Amino acid sequence: MENKPLISVVIGSYNRTKFLRLTIESLREELKSLPHETIIVDGGSTDGTLKWLIKQKDIITIVQHNHGKWKGKNIERRSWGYFMNLGFKCAQSKYVCMLSDDCLIVPGAIVNGYNLFEEKLGNGQKVGAVAFYWRNWPEKERYWVGLTLGKKMFVNHGMYLKKALDEVGYIDEDTYHFYYADGDLCLKIWQKGYSVIDSPNSYIEHYSHVAPFFRRSNAGREKSDWKNYLNKWKGVFYNDGKSTGGIIEKDYMDPNKTADRFVLHHSLNLQWKLFKSGEFIISNIKKYISK
Repeated sequence: MENKPLISVVIGSYNRTKFLRLTIESLREELKSLPHETIIVDGGSTDGTLKWLIKQKDIITIVQHNHGKWKGKNIERRSWGYFMNLGFKCAQSKYVCMLSDDCLIVPGAIVNGYNLFEEKLGNGQKVGAVAFYWRNWPEKERYWVGLTLGKKMFVNHGMYLKKALDEVGYIDEDTYHFYYADGDLCLKIWQKGYSVIDSPNSYIEHYSHVAPFFRRSNAGREKSDWKNYLNKWKGVFYNDGKSTGGIIEKDYMDPNKTADRFVLHHSLNLQWKLFKSGEFIISNIKKYISK
């Protein structure tokens, strides 16, 4: 097929309509010259996200009601792995790019990752995934990629070879609720004889202050997920209790100042938090008095 996509971009989302729109805007700009498909897996958003997604004719939307109630009963939340696998299994391209719904693509990130993947595979190297450098904005200045058990590189944001995902059976949906499933997926890829490498010219800006309630609720499961992670890989990539991971950091000055797109939303978020705490009123009274 002449119009078959080269890259499938998969994004999981829930109640982040303003940030998701920013993400999609940067994605459209990035891939305007490459055939691609965009797959959004939405967890039953109630903030207008679904109404907006339905109107986007270049987006495939999968709705998995992962929150709320149905027929008087609470809907049991499924794991992050189950959620993302819906999009991964639906993808039709050679490569699957995984992004968050609260990130911005620094121009060239996906295109550079794609070109690197094609180069390595063309040279006969068995690469299964490519990690993009990223940072939490605004608190971090440096960008990084992660190393997991055995100091093996894994993907927070980046690209997978669809063939490798097929071979390893996708994300483990049952062992982890939220944390370490991405590391686990990459360890399975390593175990199959593939390598996971970094793309030195791919950068992502991640806004880390979105939906703090759900971050806290997920954090409560981190200990059990970590225990499951170590138990699963003990004797394979984890032996001495020391090689449990790390990061590779690098400096980069983005000439496009991509993170500036977050500035308005960030300032509004801070004002809302101050308002709720009463500090907003006090700070404005002080400003008035100082005049």
